[in-house]
Amino acid sequence: MARRILITGASGLIGTRLTELLLKQGYEVVHVGRSKRPGRITTYSWNVKKGTMDRRAMDSVDAIIHLAGAGIADKRWTTARKKEILDSRVQSVGLLYEVLKKGNHQVKSFVSASAIGYYGFGDDDEVFTEASPAGVDFLAQVTKQWEEASGKIDLSGIRVVKLRIGIVLSEEGGVLKSMARPIKLGLGAGLGNGRQYLSWIHLDDLCGIVIKAANDTSMRGVYNAVAPRPVTNFQMTRAIAKTLKKPLWLPAVPGFVLRLVLGEMAELVSRGSKVSPEKIQKAGFAFQFTELESALSDLFGVH
Repeated sequence: MARRILITGASGLIGTRLTELLLKQGYEVVHVGRSKRPGRITTYSWNVKKGTMDRRAMDSVDAIIHLAGAGIADKRWTTARKKEILDSRVQSVGLLYEVLKKGNHQVKSFVSASAIGYYGFGDDDEVFTEASPAGVDFLAQVTKQWEEASGKIDLSGIRVVKLRIGIVLSEEGGVLKSMARPIKLGLGAGLGNGRQYLSWIHLDDLCGIVIKAANDTSMRGVYNAVAPRPVTNFQMTRAIAKTLKKPLWLPAVPGFVLRLVLGEMAELVSRGSKVSPEKIQKAGFAFQFTELESALSDLFGVH
């Protein structure tokens, strides 16, 4: 069992909660980031662009959980931003590979974040599994190259698990916080045609999958990290409003308006995909939150 775990991208939504849960379960945790941060967790520095990393970060580490990467929805997708999104993922994996191949470590497992964006966007009834081919849009190609970079580490003899993560629900940030904000103000509305599927997962379930992947030696390769019951954009919007006891008055925001505001990034909210978690369930993972309503009640503290 992995006892000392190194996390990259630990300051983000997933990394912050994952660190909390690992510490509660008795793990030792170290972080790697662009700068050392004060706190109870030892943080080692790296510079992905320069290809440098403090090698002490690998001391006594059993597993690496790689979450680092520029935020997909943080900024408008200019040519420069697209390059940053891709490079931050591929180059960071490449740096870890270069450090690992030099030896003098005991790393046995490498768990890499990926995304269901790998599949592109599907029709209403299309269900994506780990065997489905990659899509052709920007995010699909980024994710494909991201996973291919992790494959080099697999060839070095370290067990690699790639988690294709869906829409992570947390009240602390991400999609749920963005959707809930206007609903709390009585300004909630669906996006696009509202029929696009959102394959979601509660943050704690995602962290549970990550911890399982770091320890379960039978797991290798790609797994979808999504809850069993995806919902449409309209269904999620209505469920958030119902949980918060707020009305929905406004009509859906048309796709052309989203494109005017967000540019190409509008695809993130106006299109969707229906993704199956069957493989991770067969691997023995039991979800705490299979229904959107129970996940929202937990996250908003409504019981």
